Amino acid sequence: MSLGRYPITLNFSGGSSMSNRTATVKRDTKETQIEVSLNLDGEGKSDLNIGVPFLEHMIDQIARHGMFDISIKANGDLDIDAHHTVEDVGITLGQAFTKALADKKGIRRYAHAYVPLDEALSRVVIDCSGRPGLEYNVNYPRARVGDFDVDLIFEFFQGFINHAMMSLHIDNLRGRNSHHIAETIFKAFGRALRVAVEQDPRMEGILPSTKGAL
Repeated sequence: MSLGRYPITLNFSGGSSMSNRTATVKRDTKETQIEVSLNLDGEGKSDLNIGVPFLEHMIDQIARHGMFDISIKANGDLDIDAHHTVEDVGITLGQAFTKALADKKGIRRYAHAYVPLDEALSRVVIDCSGRPGLEYNVNYPRARVGDFDVDLIFEFFQGFINHAMMSLHIDNLRGRNSHHIAETIFKAFGRALRVAVEQDPRMEGILPSTKGAL
């Protein structure tokens, strides 16, 4: 598979059923080599070797609050900057969710979560719609948390939704500390995503759409 000027190799394994909603995805380009393993019905465990500590901290929030088991190994061109690695981790994680959700039958589809952290409060709303769309309304008081460029948080979520095929609204309602703001976003994202992809026992075998497709 080739997209643009960089060759991309994608390998998928896994699938989705009531008892086995897992996936492993590998993405290999000239910029990054990434492998993601995902269990939607996990215990909130993460095994992250990305080379970007703040991103690892944030994805750990997704795993813990979403009750997903997430393993990510990444080797990227961090000598340039973290942009390609952060974006491609988002892309590959999104692909893993698409694979693990399979036909999406029986899921709740919609969810939202509000999460505070001290002075910060964020809201995340998700629709597993089959159509990628991101509304991201966040202003950070400072451009970096440690060495991490907060602009890359948008790139992570844009990469994720483009490949998870979800509609995602992220709103920071208030906050003065950039770390707190980012953390409320990722925690709320994990909690909303957990509900959106949950199996609803009343919807077993039913696609949550009047169109007959997601």
